[in-house]
Amino acid sequence: MLKGVLSLLLLSLCAEREDYGYSLVVRLQSAGFDELAEGSVYPALTRLESRGLLEGRLMPSPAGPARKYYAITPDGRLELARTETSWLGLVRSVAAVLTSNPTPQGAPR
Repeated sequence: MLKGVLSLLLLSLCAEREDYGYSLVVRLQSAGFDELAEGSVYPALTRLESRGLLEGRLMPSPAGPARKYYAITPDGRLELARTETSWLGLVRSVAAVLTSNPTPQGAPR
């Protein structure tokens, strides 16, 4: 399921502040996405950039090579609003089904 919402999460984090790939991974892991791998974040950032939803720029790093920082674009903000609304609607619908059909304790779902 994370794969389906990764773009939404990345847009949301980049809307808060411009950031680079590894820092975004750490922020997501700190938010509870422990299983998230760098290998899924970087391709997602590339896709978002190629769609014009994020804009990347290289900035010197105090330690090592330059880092690519990502900032949300105006189109990215529109996409964030659209997908956030869709996601919240989905969450409400799933919650409605789960709470209207409680499973007896000990019974398999």
